[in-house]
Amino acid sequence: MRICDLIKDQDTYGADADQLVLEVAQAMVARNIGAVPVLREGVLVGIFSERDLMKRVVVEGRDPAETRVDAVMTADPLTVGPQEEIQTCMLLMRRHGFRHLPICEGKLLKGVISLRDLLLHDLNEKDDEVRMMRAYIQAPPQL
Repeated sequence: MRICDLIKDQDTYGADADQLVLEVAQAMVARNIGAVPVLREGVLVGIFSERDLMKRVVVEGRDPAETRVDAVMTADPLTVGPQEEIQTCMLLMRRHGFRHLPICEGKLLKGVISLRDLLLHDLNEKDDEVRMMRAYIQAPPQL
């Protein structure tokens, strides 16, 4: 399965590079999301995560009401195209140690996939397999 199948109905929230950290953090809490793509003139320039908030704002003592998100985001994040395989995305996330992966065509953002999204998808597939196996095992023999 390709990643575009998981993000096709996604409503992706993106922050503008000039927004203040406080605004972006409030939007993250309201939407229950752990990372936000950061855009400048509609083009992906970074990603801002809970980890960025802790490491670059809280620990450094910056005022979130006065700090722009582009000053504390992770610039030029690794991205994948919409046709990428789900397993490849999981491998990249594990190898690089991050939990959110922007999906782009060129620099144009198409969505963001989280490790939670991928794990839930994998779990749903496993549930379907178990149901099919149970149905097979419990089916009366064909004579």
